[in-house]
Amino acid sequence: MHKEILLVEDNPDDVELTRLAFNEAKIANNLVVVGDGAQALDYLFARGAYADRSPDDLPSIVLLDLNLPKVDGREVLQAIRSHEATRTLPVVVLTTSAEPFDVEASYALGVNSYIQKPVDFEQFVWAVKQVGLYWLVLNHPRTP
Repeated sequence: MHKEILLVEDNPDDVELTRLAFNEAKIANNLVVVGDGAQALDYLFARGAYADRSPDDLPSIVLLDLNLPKVDGREVLQAIRSHEATRTLPVVVLTTSAEPFDVEASYALGVNSYIQKPVDFEQFVWAVKQVGLYWLVLNHPRTP
């Protein structure tokens, strides 16, 4: 069974593009989508609307936009890295920003990878395929 992928994205068009790209890349993992940083933290820490899920059942990877409502991506990343249970969870920032400050701040907070979303769909599909191939096939995560 494939572990889930958590996509934290507030733009419905980007969510749909990601779904299409994962489908085209033949990535079989279930894509769980949350629309803001607060929902992402509730999902990961099994609270609020997600209180019925096991906090031990973490996704295989978090794809995180930076500019989110309620709690922004940097705060989500900081919360993930500050909890023992999620400290080593792979997090890939997938955002439109190429600002050096955003890149540096993300790495300083412990992101595993920073990818600027390509505007062109074919390039976006290629990027998602690479993310899937590396993080879901080639990478050997630490086991708790």
